[in-house]
Amino acid sequence: MSAPSHTPVADSSDRSVPRVRVAPSPTGDPHVGTAYMSLFNLAFARKHGGQFLLRVEDTDRARYREDSEGQLYDTLHWLGVTWDEGPDVGGPFGPYRQSERLDTYRPVVERLIEQGDAYYCWCTPARLARVREEQQKAKSNVIGYDRFCLGKTAEQRAAEPDCAETPVVRLKVPDDVELSFTDLVRGPVSAPPPDDQVILKADGFPTYHLAVVVDDHEMGITHVVRGEEWISSTPKHRLLYKLLGWPEPAWVHMPLLRNTDKSKISKRKNPAARLTWFREQGYLPEALVNFLCLLGYPPIIEADGTEREVMTYAEFVDGFDFAKVNPAGPIFDLKKLDWLNGMKIRELPVGELASRLLPHLEEAGVLSGNPSLGELGRLKLVTELIQPRLVKLSDAAPLVAPFYVADDAVPIAEDARAGLKDDAGPILDAAIAALETVPQNDDDLLAATRPWNHQVIEEHLREALLDGMGLKPRVAFAPLRTAISGQRVSPPLFESMAIIGRHSTLTRLRTLRASL
Repeated sequence: MSAPSHTPVADSSDRSVPRVRVAPSPTGDPHVGTAYMSLFNLAFARKHGGQFLLRVEDTDRARYREDSEGQLYDTLHWLGVTWDEGPDVGGPFGPYRQSERLDTYRPVVERLIEQGDAYYCWCTPARLARVREEQQKAKSNVIGYDRFCLGKTAEQRAAEPDCAETPVVRLKVPDDVELSFTDLVRGPVSAPPPDDQVILKADGFPTYHLAVVVDDHEMGITHVVRGEEWISSTPKHRLLYKLLGWPEPAWVHMPLLRNTDKSKISKRKNPAARLTWFREQGYLPEALVNFLCLLGYPPIIEADGTEREVMTYAEFVDGFDFAKVNPAGPIFDLKKLDWLNGMKIRELPVGELASRLLPHLEEAGVLSGNPSLGELGRLKLVTELIQPRLVKLSDAAPLVAPFYVADDAVPIAEDARAGLKDDAGPILDAAIAALETVPQNDDDLLAATRPWNHQVIEEHLREALLDGMGLKPRVAFAPLRTAISGQRVSPPLFESMAIIGRHSTLTRLRTLRASL
């Protein structure tokens, strides 16, 4: 469906109420840069009572992926990003997909041609490549289109070689095009001179350079917030606003996210460039939001002058100012994200953390997709036990798994079995004898001691193994840890025994003893 000719144009003259947008292309998994840019756009809009728009730039049909748009909505919503207008929620200045706005661009192209500010070009890709190669060999100061088609009719051009059947339309860039502009992050900026860029492709779709200007004008965008890679394109975008007599927006070019080697982060080279990767790896959305906000932006300064990096998005919005953005490219340091994620995990209520662990435990096969009430109850106890040790949600599976296996079939890791010493048998015998005197619960009226809990378990085992056998804790408890979890490293031992219960604990100790 095309945009109707009577679509209203938003009024962008009142800059006190900002209208900002993010405009990703649905060409695969959403890029983490889309989330980064969305968070800064949204913060600016919310801080000043403005509107945040989501526009889908789907005119690159060669790379378009049908499932990508839905993935984009899903991942941004997972992060808590909401928009006031967009393809899925509508709005007064739609459509919000470029492919549905083709009738909007054609009249603008025709107007530019009539004004003499644009022209048809029939040059084939082969000729364009040859011209560029010749310019590079000659070390020309200008690399770009040589205006071979400028001023020619279709008939004149057809009489010459390397003529394509269907022309493109190029913007005629004057020699005195203004190259300097003011950026809200960087101050005065100068960009290199552009060549005559294509604004309408042979397939009838606009290029980014035309569509972004038309769409931003039609939707009343007051502040164009985008990555610094678009600085070089800003002169031709500003030129289009001037040629069309439209009010120019303010410009904000955010620093690019960079790998540790300072290269631009890309989906081809770094899996962390995929926004879906963070969900798969078990990062909390609030931790990723915190991390992305800190990229290029200072921590919160407390009243006593100290810095605080752990923050909520609401706190980020409350103090937001583009003047605080550091234009230097921030390094995408996953160690910092791991630290933030661990901090956010420890802030969660135990019940909520247990719920967030479920998808990862189901994916790892630790729990089924329909766990019983008993399994969920145990998970809450285990979650409380492992919460201080988690960096990511995906770390939980190996720690939780031993609590959901058959007591007589606990998988023993190779390194754990190899670590068992010759005294493992006597240690297990003494532990079994000590724990057999501990009752399961208060209903055991014949028991001579208090019921089964981690304090009582620890008291009995320390008395039997440390006092009775003269062992050091590391030596005494290693075989028990292997029996209970199958691992050399596990959640706290006595608390684990309390959770699985007396019968399961004794069964696991006896099973390992029988295998020695």
